[in-house]
Amino acid sequence: MSATRPVTAREVAATLADAPLEEARSLVERYADDPRKQVAAAVGAARRRIEREERERERVEGMYALQLELGGPGVVVGVDEVGRGAIAGPLTVAAVCLPREPVVWGINDSKQLTPARREALAARIAEVAVAVGIAHVEPASIDAVGMAASLRLAMARAVADTGLDPDCVLIDGNPVHAHPAEKCLVKGDARIAAIAAASIVAKVTRDALMVALDEEYPGYHLAECKGYGSAEHIAAIREKGLSPIHRVSFCGNFVENLTLF
Repeated sequence: MSATRPVTAREVAATLADAPLEEARSLVERYADDPRKQVAAAVGAARRRIEREERERERVEGMYALQLELGGPGVVVGVDEVGRGAIAGPLTVAAVCLPREPVVWGINDSKQLTPARREALAARIAEVAVAVGIAHVEPASIDAVGMAASLRLAMARAVADTGLDPDCVLIDGNPVHAHPAEKCLVKGDARIAAIAAASIVAKVTRDALMVALDEEYPGYHLAECKGYGSAEHIAAIREKGLSPIHRVSFCGNFVENLTLF
C-alpha cells in the first residue's frame, strides 16, 4: 500500500481560505506551527478572517438580543420605510416578523449593504420570516396629505399586511403613532434585527418598482436614481416637465410653473 501523499503548502492555503468558521478554527490550530511560509501566511489570513466573522456574528447576535430586550418575548414586528426623501415614486414601508431561529446572518441597515447583498438577504428573509407586510403610498397621496400622515398610514398598512396582531411594533426613528404597540428607536435599522430586515425588504421592493417605472417613464433616470433628486433626474424634469409619478410638493425648488402632463 502506498504512503499517503503529504499535503502541499498550496493545498493547505486553499483549504484555510475556503473553510467555514468552525472548520477554520481547527485548521488554524492544526497548522499554527507549520514552518512553511505559504502556510504561515495562510494561517495569519485565516486568523484575521475568523476575527472579522466573529465580530460580525456578535454584531448580529446583539441585534437579536436588543430586539428581545425592547420587544419582549411575544409577537414582535419591525418596521422601516424607504423613499421618504425621493421626489418621484412611492413611499414604501415593510414590516417583518423574524423568528429567533434561524438567525439571518449579515442583516444590517440596508444603506450599509451592496445591492447584491441586499437582494440575497431579502431572499433569505422571505424564506425564514414569520410574516412580511408591504405598503406603498403613491405620490398624489403624499402631495395631498403630506409626508407625516403618509408615513403613519403606510406603517399601519404594512403591519396590517403581515396578518399578525403584534405585541410590539419596533419602528426606526422617532414616534410615528402608527400602531398602539409601537416603540421607536433612532438608528433602529442598524440595531434591531427585525427593523434591519424591514429596511432591506423595503429597499429591495421599492428599487425593483423604480426600475420598472423607468421603462414606463423613460428619460428620468429612475433606474439609477430610484426617484431621488440626482443632477440627471432634476435636469430631465427641467427639460421634460413632471410625470404622474413625481411628487409635485417636493419639486418646487427647481421647477417653475409646476404642471403634470
